[in-house]
Amino acid sequence: MANTTVGGAKSIHGTNPQYLIEKVIRARIYDSPYWKEHCFALNSASLIDNAIGLEYIGGTYANQKPTEFMCLVLKLLQLQPEREIILEYLRAEEFKYLRALAAFYVRLTFDALNAYEVLEPLLEDYRKIRTRAMDGSYSLTTMDAFADALLHDERVCEIQLPRLTQRKVLEETEGLAARRSKLGRAMNVLGEADEDEEEEIEGRGRYLSRSPSGSRSPSPEPDADAKTPEYWTEGSEDESEEEGPATKAAKVIKETQGSQDGSEGGRYISRSPSPNRSDRFVSRSPSPGSPKGSAMDVDGP
Repeated sequence: MANTTVGGAKSIHGTNPQYLIEKVIRARIYDSPYWKEHCFALNSASLIDNAIGLEYIGGTYANQKPTEFMCLVLKLLQLQPEREIILEYLRAEEFKYLRALAAFYVRLTFDALNAYEVLEPLLEDYRKIRTRAMDGSYSLTTMDAFADALLHDERVCEIQLPRLTQRKVLEETEGLAARRSKLGRAMNVLGEADEDEEEEIEGRGRYLSRSPSGSRSPSPEPDADAKTPEYWTEGSEDESEEEGPATKAAKVIKETQGSQDGSEGGRYISRSPSPNRSDRFVSRSPSPGSPKGSAMDVDGP
C-alpha cells in the first residue's frame, strides 16, 4: 500500500520512521490530494522532480491542509533512502528547496553528531526561502535561519523534533570539532591586525627613544664632514682655550647685553662668595654713579 513503510526499513530512534510525524498530521497527509496524485509510486530519483518544483516550506495551513513540503518529508520517511543519496540532495546547491527538504530529513533521522556535521555547513547559505504559516500567509526566511532553527528549536514546521544532545557535550565526549563562525574568524583576524599594529608602534617608539638604556637600535653615527654648530655656554671658557669666531661673537653680544641691562635696570651678575669669606662679596656690575668697568668692594652686614 502507498501508506506503508518500505520493506526492510530500519527503525529510527526506536520507532517506525513515519511515526516521527504526529498521527494527526500524518492522517491529513494521507487524505490530501497532493499525496494521492503526486506522491504515489515515487522513489529516491523521481522524488527530486517534485522537490525542485516546491515553492515554499511549512507544516500545515488553514488548520488542516498539509503543505507539499510536508508530504514529501513523509514520503522520504517511507522510502528511507541511503545516507549518500541524502548527502547528494544537500550538495545540489542550485535547488534550495531540495536542500531544505534533505536538511529536515537529516534532523529527523540522523544522530546528534552527524546532524551537527551535516547541518552546520548550511549556516553559510544565505538564500531566501518562503515559509507558509498556519493561517495561510507567506513570509520570507533564509536557509541559514532554517538550519539554525533545526539545530536549536524544539518544533519546526509544526513537527516535534527529536531531542538533540548539546554541542559542548559532544565536543567533550564524541570528539566533535569546535565550530568557528565567520564572525569569530573575522574577529580573530582583526585581533591579529591590532597586535601587529601595536608591535609596530612599540618598535617605532623604541627606535625614537633617547634614553641609552631603553634604546635597542644603534644610534646614527655623525657625519665626519658635517660641521657641528658652536654655542656659547658659561662653562665654555674653562672647557676650551681656543675660541672660534662664532664663540667670540656670542661672547661679545652677551657682555654687551649684560652691561646694558645692568645700566638700565640695575641687574648685575653676582658671583657667590666662598665659604671662607661669607661677610664680603665682590660685585662686578657697575653702579649708576661709578665709572664703567670699575669694581667696588661691598662690606657685609
